[in-house]
Amino acid sequence: MSRIVRNRVQQKIGSELLINVTPTEARVALVEHGVLQEIHIERRMKRGLVGNIYKGKVSRVLPGMQAAFIDIGLDKAAFLHASDIVPHTECVADVEKGNFIVRDINELVRQGQDIMVQVVKDPLGTKGARLTTDITLPSRYLVFMPGSSHVGVSQRIESEDVRSRLKKLTEPFVDEDGGFIIRTAAESAGEQELVQDAAFLRRVWGKVSERRKRKGVSLLYQDLALPVRIVRDFVGTELDQIRVDSTETFEELQAFSEEFMPEIAEKIEHYNGPVPIFDLYDVENEVQRALGRKVELKSGGYLIIDQTEAMTTVDINTGAFVGHRNLEETIFNTNLEATQAIARQLRLRNLGGIIIIDFIDMLKGDHQKRVLASLELALSADRVKTNVSGFSGLGLVEMTRKRTRESIEHVLCGECPACLGTGSLKTVETVSYEIFREIIRLNRSYDADEFLVYCSPGVFNSLTGEEGHLVAELGVYIGKRVRFQNEPMYAQDKFDVVIM
Repeated sequence: MSRIVRNRVQQKIGSELLINVTPTEARVALVEHGVLQEIHIERRMKRGLVGNIYKGKVSRVLPGMQAAFIDIGLDKAAFLHASDIVPHTECVADVEKGNFIVRDINELVRQGQDIMVQVVKDPLGTKGARLTTDITLPSRYLVFMPGSSHVGVSQRIESEDVRSRLKKLTEPFVDEDGGFIIRTAAESAGEQELVQDAAFLRRVWGKVSERRKRKGVSLLYQDLALPVRIVRDFVGTELDQIRVDSTETFEELQAFSEEFMPEIAEKIEHYNGPVPIFDLYDVENEVQRALGRKVELKSGGYLIIDQTEAMTTVDINTGAFVGHRNLEETIFNTNLEATQAIARQLRLRNLGGIIIIDFIDMLKGDHQKRVLASLELALSADRVKTNVSGFSGLGLVEMTRKRTRESIEHVLCGECPACLGTGSLKTVETVSYEIFREIIRLNRSYDADEFLVYCSPGVFNSLTGEEGHLVAELGVYIGKRVRFQNEPMYAQDKFDVVIM
């Protein structure tokens, strides 16, 4: 049986998964050598959709976009591009150009048609979920591909002998129902483990096929809950411990591991210590820091991270770091240190899409090469696919990181009701002058005896205090009395002028 952890473990362990489960949400933290690297959050009312299989209905076909919108029972219609409708083997290959020619969307789907689809990207911001008809079902060692007739092997398995061995073991499982992809975790798997995985996936696919006969839009398959899914996907990454603070989830993980991953059963521990599990390695505070723009470096430098809908920018500054030799070495060392922090922040914040990094300008080409190599090495530990294109002509590093779910900021935060997402507010002085202009405009348009202004506390205090002389001058200018009323619920830039 797994051990019960009651006190904080003093020694530092290589890699741990800390699983915190409450009735409303599940959170999983990856801690490496005592430092938080990744955080995954799933709310009970907003479970992630990636991996879910639906029977949907084509609601609109857009030939101009080579896409269709699919009703899968969500608030927003999901998006299906023509290139995601047919497997690559059914595309027409242009051998000379090395491109795939995707068939016209009108040849692939029609409005009102029932279609089975799988979610590959969660809804992000104003965009609906991204879909594919290339269905896959993952398990511990294999991924089942309905309708396929071949066996693929993960590119992370580099040994040709191992690839050949696994392929020979898996090929007998392929039949008219589908083929398989061999996952990285199967590198040391034996025949029995692969047989069990293949049988499990076929049972799941059988259930999906039965549910497909239902009428109307429906959910055919839902991926595992976050704790089980993360454990399944992280195994093979040399995890040392898996700690969970929920008895129910602990028992669920044990049952799952005993059936599919017996080698990790002894690593799963039920934590019921007096200190909350996320306080073991200061995870709560790290998550709060991950929501800020500024990231301090040990040397005294810092990063500024700004996330927009289109891209994320990272700016590096030397800050209080003055170095020990000369300016060029100080800049180089700051940039070198920043590469490690950037790689960690991308994982921790789950930032995806286009990422622009503005390193401090370096004069030596050798320094640029070493900084770039350091960044690529730091990113190699990321389980999410990244691509670094190098320094541009403006000295910026452009890179991409695959995005399949919302960033931690979008999961935990909403739009600011005061600034509406702009990140800035009009100053008290600006709002005051806007009020003056509005009063002058209304005075010219209407016959008023006096004006009453409802405004925020900051503006009210300024105009009735140190800036009171400006109000007096305005009254003389328009020949009318101007009064102010404090409205505590008003945002700083909100005001109303009432004609009396």
